[in-house]
Amino acid sequence: MTQNKHKIINDPVHGFIKIPTDFIFDLLEHPFVQRLRRIKQLGLTSLVYPGATHTRFQHAIGALHLMNQAIDNIRQKGLTITDEEAEAAAAAILLHDIGHGPFSHALEQSIIPDLTHEDISFILMQRLNNEFKGKLSLALQIFKNQYSKKFLHQLISGQLDMDRMDYLMRDSFYTGVAEATIGTERIIKMLNVADDQLVVESKGIYSIEKFLIARRLMYWQVYFHKTVIAAENILVKTLQRANHIAEKDSELFAAEALDFFFRNKITRNELKDGHDLVIEKYTSLDDDDIIVSAKAWINHSDPLLSYLSGCLIKRGLPKVMIQDTPIDGRLIKKLKLNVQGLFGIDESLSDYLVYQGQICNRAYSGSDEKIRILYNNGIIKDITDSSELFNTSLVTKPSVKYFLCYPKECEV
Repeated sequence: MTQNKHKIINDPVHGFIKIPTDFIFDLLEHPFVQRLRRIKQLGLTSLVYPGATHTRFQHAIGALHLMNQAIDNIRQKGLTITDEEAEAAAAAILLHDIGHGPFSHALEQSIIPDLTHEDISFILMQRLNNEFKGKLSLALQIFKNQYSKKFLHQLISGQLDMDRMDYLMRDSFYTGVAEATIGTERIIKMLNVADDQLVVESKGIYSIEKFLIARRLMYWQVYFHKTVIAAENILVKTLQRANHIAEKDSELFAAEALDFFFRNKITRNELKDGHDLVIEKYTSLDDDDIIVSAKAWINHSDPLLSYLSGCLIKRGLPKVMIQDTPIDGRLIKKLKLNVQGLFGIDESLSDYLVYQGQICNRAYSGSDEKIRILYNNGIIKDITDSSELFNTSLVTKPSVKYFLCYPKECEV
């Protein structure tokens, strides 16, 4: 009996989503994609916004849906997109996040240094292409911007790509930040192609303004929320301490996939070269491995690992200072002296408990690929030359802030 692969998925954000082809269904069923069900889209953001427990799998499905809508719309405006190209673009957007590690961006490059999730996604897509006997070759070209129709890549990775449109809409929905809701349907209806570049018809300029403002708002209110920064840094510090102990303590418990990366210092090239065991362990690693391991580490004899794990599991997060100017070095030194006395540790370990960093928010960068507005007379202008709002707004300028984290037990 032939399986019906033309399924419909009921998504709370977009409604009913159709799986367009048999091949896309087969990709969706693959373990590399199914693993995304076990990776939260927003890392530890649910510690601030309890509803933000949605997954990378949901996001991949949503981005696929928006890609299908965009392709249909562009075709209706007279541009030729073959069925092969449409399926390839759909496959590329479906697979664009399969390289994410546990808790998404929170542990970027913590498992395998010097490799971004985009790098790993491409490596895994190459593996899938071999498995599916070359059926992803065109999708890989589009993903890497090596295909002649450049606008197809822009739909996957650009200022107005389907990835950004879905995550903004989905993240605002699940966090309850209604101010960041965007009109994806309106924006997609206004998309067009001119000179092989993605453009927005001038009637859609106000929707683009709202899109960029919503993006800036989501970064400050959700992605760079001070408690999210505290939680994600605690997660990183916990993994760093556990990794350090694992080098000396063969008895340290860790979930199997995580333990593999603790015991074997996997390099960038080992994953890029497609070593079977490395691929197998990476694609079995998910959020559950981290949480199960951290729960066990609460009772570890190393007081620092025990403390950090407890902070993560019990939400005992550090205090966070965020300001517009760099953190005073004298304050950092004072806090490190405090934690040395309070926790009975030497100076070399104080970085686990007192640490600083910076965050940068830029909703739109004119130096990157531009958002182009197409007027009825055929003239194309950059959004910054078309919008009164963007002539005076800070939305186009990078905004940098500095943060400092330290235990609540310490006094400033």
